[in-house]
Amino acid sequence: MNKLATDLKSLHEATLNNLKNSKATNTLRAYKSDFRDFGAFCAKHGLNSLPSEPKIVSLYLTHLSKSYKISTMRRRLVSIGMMHKLKGHYLDTKHPIIIENLMGIKRVKGSIQKGKKPILISHLKLIINVINQQKFEDIKKFRDKSIILVGFGGGFRRSELISIDFEDLEFVPEGLKITIKKSKTDQFGEGMIKGLPYFANESYCPVVNLKKWLEISKIKSGPVFRKFSKGSLLTEKRLTDQSVVLLMKEYLNLAGIENKNFAGHSLRSGFVTVSAESGADERSIMAMTGHKTTQMVRRYIREANIFQNNALNKVKI
Repeated sequence: MNKLATDLKSLHEATLNNLKNSKATNTLRAYKSDFRDFGAFCAKHGLNSLPSEPKIVSLYLTHLSKSYKISTMRRRLVSIGMMHKLKGHYLDTKHPIIIENLMGIKRVKGSIQKGKKPILISHLKLIINVINQQKFEDIKKFRDKSIILVGFGGGFRRSELISIDFEDLEFVPEGLKITIKKSKTDQFGEGMIKGLPYFANESYCPVVNLKKWLEISKIKSGPVFRKFSKGSLLTEKRLTDQSVVLLMKEYLNLAGIENKNFAGHSLRSGFVTVSAESGADERSIMAMTGHKTTQMVRRYIREANIFQNNALNKVKI
């Protein structure tokens, strides 16, 4: 009997571990962060957060509606439901009291989302030019230019960009192949390959600048984008995704561009926007970005074509 109990306990622990491993570390961290806020709300009002019930969750969503967007509320709802599942509890997140409440909030607030600004070609050139004007050593200049240009040229997520290893690169006559081992929409690591062709203007070419970065840094294995210690000494430590945001905002500021409405996602959205403006179809854009659905890509395309396909272009005044 004891052996049976031990076996069941072992199976229970293994099952919980599988549930945790079904999600990326960053995703689990986000779930926990969202749930802490829900827990604080429940504690303040003397309510149970785990296990909870639809009525309490609905009250929490109404509380959030005063300050947060619909998208944030939906994400919090997913996090609450997932934390219940991970702890072995059931919570009906599709209960009418939750769904109807969200629909009512959406009608009152509206659900239009104002995203962060994309990095456009004009921004990209200003950033690269301002990096070239800095007085620090070339090794830092080439690292920073490579991050910006490769991030933009490949429509990368920040997490994908900083995860690139030397072994993932293959330089070919047409340009550069980069193997993405795992991404947000590829949690099982099936992988994909992105192709970056050479640009006509070498100053803004991601392939040329990355080659120069690898030559000057003498990186032959491991992380491609690494941290510097004091005195511009290159370390073996991989950059964080937050480093990409700070770096980009710093150069936008130096270029005289208001950086408040830009984020790490601006490189990726910039690629989609510029590609759409240049006439690329959604299929070729998605092949590069790895988007699984057309919803977000079509939103960028609509925004990119807002003047090209404008009905007022036919009006003669």
